[in-house]
Amino acid sequence: MVTETETQTEVRAVRPLDGKVAVVTGASRGIGAAITRELAAYGADLVINYATSAGRAEELKRELDAAGYGGTYLTVQADISAVTQVEGLMKAAWEQFGKIDILINNAGITRDRTFRKMTPQEWSEVIDTNLTGTFNCLHAAAPYLIEQGGGKVINVSSMIALSGNIGQANYAAAKAGIIGLTKTVALEWARYNITVNCVAPGFTETDMLAKVPDNYREQICERIPLHRFGKPEEVAKAVRFFCVDADYITGEVLGVNGGLYM
Repeated sequence: MVTETETQTEVRAVRPLDGKVAVVTGASRGIGAAITRELAAYGADLVINYATSAGRAEELKRELDAAGYGGTYLTVQADISAVTQVEGLMKAAWEQFGKIDILINNAGITRDRTFRKMTPQEWSEVIDTNLTGTFNCLHAAAPYLIEQGGGKVINVSSMIALSGNIGQANYAAAKAGIIGLTKTVALEWARYNITVNCVAPGFTETDMLAKVPDNYREQICERIPLHRFGKPEEVAKAVRFFCVDADYITGEVLGVNGGLYM
């Protein structure tokens, strides 16, 4: 039986992302932090983006430094809904590393409320961060990815984009928009040797899910064929697949939802 320590040793020996630079938005917590850890373990240098959680981002950087992966890790504050801040994020990555091999558009927020009670501000905040923020990151990274002759983009959508969910009209619309954006940009950027793919997590053990009342959590779990919530690390592995092994895959959406939506 292979132990976890042996697996970690094997990963460090293989290191398929050695020398690669990845920018991860919303990297300080939840799925973003798990993606950052996963890519670091596989050898990548990381740009750890955060909007407000400076302490968490710096703590994650210290954790990666101590892990001995040998990479370089840079924390950069940027609100992805703000064009100038996103441009600064990509510029900081380029100035530090001279390239951007991988872009993970993960940052997102929720403002849950049933549609009739949802305010225009709650709608706009989620659209501006989750959808327009993804556009901003793609737009700002494009010149660098094209100049260097290629790269890989992975956008984080959601199962809710496909299934809908009560109280999440804004979130569902934004995440569905990300899927459409992924497919269109994949078509347009293939000529530049840039692949653009998407992961669509289901209900995953993050701060967002922790806000859901216990009785509703139990109801959700009963509906999942695997009878449990996903782990951020499981989403991170799907992202890593696109980064490492998916050279001939673009415009695809990979569901990570325990069978809840097929």
